[in-house]
Amino acid sequence: MTTTADTDANPTDYVHGYSPHESRRLGDQADTLASLLHYGTSYPEGSKVLEVGCGVGAQTVHLVAASPEARFTAVDISAASLAQARARVTAQAPDALVTWHRADLFELPFEDAEFDHVFVCFVLEHLPDPRRALTALRRVLRPGGTLTVIEGDHGSTFFHPDSAYAHATIDCQVQLQYAAGGNALLGRQLHPLLTAAGYDRVDVRPRPVYADSSRPALVEGFTRNTFIAMIESVREDALAGGLMTPADWEHGLADLRRTADPDGTFHYTFFKAVAVNAASRNPSNAAVNP
Repeated sequence: MTTTADTDANPTDYVHGYSPHESRRLGDQADTLASLLHYGTSYPEGSKVLEVGCGVGAQTVHLVAASPEARFTAVDISAASLAQARARVTAQAPDALVTWHRADLFELPFEDAEFDHVFVCFVLEHLPDPRRALTALRRVLRPGGTLTVIEGDHGSTFFHPDSAYAHATIDCQVQLQYAAGGNALLGRQLHPLLTAAGYDRVDVRPRPVYADSSRPALVEGFTRNTFIAMIESVREDALAGGLMTPADWEHGLADLRRTADPDGTFHYTFFKAVAVNAASRNPSNAAVNP
């Protein structure tokens, strides 16, 4: 069962865009990495869970599959993404208990301490002040409730055959995300960010992805359809910004694609953090003065 409650909000810049191609990429990423990223995440029957920045619902379907008796509230700032998320969840989990809201993370239309758990995946990397966002989320999370955060880190990328041109194409995406107010290297910062935002018992664990020809599903689902597809999508912006010449870009992308060949290998690390909302601190005041 899904219901909707929309509030006024304006989408912010999303460096990857909102194209059908990006929607497919997000779905491929979530499905390919579900066992890696969602391992250990499940919520008790009747618990109230807030997913912030649900996007097209790529992660939502895996959340509800792991916790079918929990009550989910999914929030995103994009109405178009929410429509896709509702359709995705309805098709794959028609009995899921999900309520949908269009809202800004910093203006969530919920009571204080309304949720038992909060889940945030690939959201903080797009925000200019992730610490402030984490602090703001404490307001709607009950004291003692848990926050789960998942982020990647493009600096963890290495591969064979190695190529300076391929690394340069990846750096284009890092620079463009930084220019848009985000940080593609955020994964390594989760522990200090969560601690500074007032959370207790912060536990951060790396979730590495390694793909070679003995793991064809990861080569196709992650190396090609997730990571390389993401880099391919910033070509026009990278060239328009003068970050690389067209010839060097094509050289780098060709070298990056080589890592998915039978003799290639590819490595990337995600970071998953679980933290507890500290009962003794005042999140409302902290959110105003981060």
